[in-house]
Amino acid sequence: MEAFYRTHSYLVEHINAPIRRNLMDEIDWNDRLIGIKGTRGVGKTTFLLQYAKEKFGNCRSCLYINMNNFYFSQCSLVKFAGEFVDRGGKVLLIDQMFKYPEWSKDLRTCYEMYPGLKIVFTGSSVMRLKEENQELNSIVKVYYLRGLSFREFLNQQTGQNFRAYTLDEILNNHEQIARTVLREVKPLNYLQDYLHHGFYPFYLEKRNFSENLLKTMNMMLEVDILLIKQIELKYLSKIKKLLYLLAVDGPVAPNVSQLAADIQTSRATVMNYIKYLEDARLINMVYPKGEQFPKKPSKVVMHNSNLMYSFYPVKVNEQDVLDTFFMNTMYKDHKLYKGDKGTSFLVDEGLHFRICPEGCIFKNNPHVYYAMHKQELGHGNQIPLWLFGFLY
Repeated sequence: MEAFYRTHSYLVEHINAPIRRNLMDEIDWNDRLIGIKGTRGVGKTTFLLQYAKEKFGNCRSCLYINMNNFYFSQCSLVKFAGEFVDRGGKVLLIDQMFKYPEWSKDLRTCYEMYPGLKIVFTGSSVMRLKEENQELNSIVKVYYLRGLSFREFLNQQTGQNFRAYTLDEILNNHEQIARTVLREVKPLNYLQDYLHHGFYPFYLEKRNFSENLLKTMNMMLEVDILLIKQIELKYLSKIKKLLYLLAVDGPVAPNVSQLAADIQTSRATVMNYIKYLEDARLINMVYPKGEQFPKKPSKVVMHNSNLMYSFYPVKVNEQDVLDTFFMNTMYKDHKLYKGDKGTSFLVDEGLHFRICPEGCIFKNNPHVYYAMHKQELGHGNQIPLWLFGFLY
């Protein structure tokens, strides 16, 4: 046990977390079982260690463990948690939970056996913590840690501390909000960098970002999809090829029959693979309102704009990048559907948006909001696109 305490102390002491995530204040830390989902590379491990440092410092009542540790191949989580509780342990932070075979059953047992113990664990975005695990359905509170918003990226780059705004605040008060920001910085000077490499916090590391992103994407396919969905390794090449073909085709309705022929599998399997890619947060599917999977989507887009720059030799289209940015930033708290003619998206129950690149010519429709690229300040129903990056 002492070895785990030493590792915990070292990691907490040496944590490098220049960006404090809003989720830290959104979680109800009084709950006894908390699951934090997120795609690979968004900073789940850092988030756990940040919580430990912020709330507990050097106190031994909190302990971080990683299920990658070989020790857990022969020691059950229930037994380990019991020993921790006997030593005065109160909060157990568990990383890579899905690497432990009986994770849902043992979490339930810990919850029932140790009423004074709080467990916070991380899981892949592919995991369905409640839907596929009845043991946890009524007791776990699930939160989702996303990649960095443009607001978080801008704060890190400029040393500012701009707050997030709701969609209602932006729609109704965007001119005043934009002026508040523009008094301090020029957001458009930073937007292209964010679109290229700002979503994943590892852009701060002294490593080649593109290589790091490719490695992360491969891990999503090899571990998050194959391991968690229990898919045989021999099918990995088909899923990789499918992702590449979807990226090359751009944001269009997928030709499922052609894709099935290209990767030599059935149409039904193609649709299942597309769903897995969406669960892994590699792509998003856009449907007309009222339709959903397993129907064919009206278009498939990359989950975030950083991914669009990682496929060689894909020529990135500006309109597609801007649409992807808008969809990704809206994704946290809002539903997006295929837009009507002359619009890009329908948001929630009846908000129509058109995403406009620089120089876009249109006849202003008072029932449509126009998200304007390369525009610092908006007016009326024309809103700077960058400001939607302040939604979280």
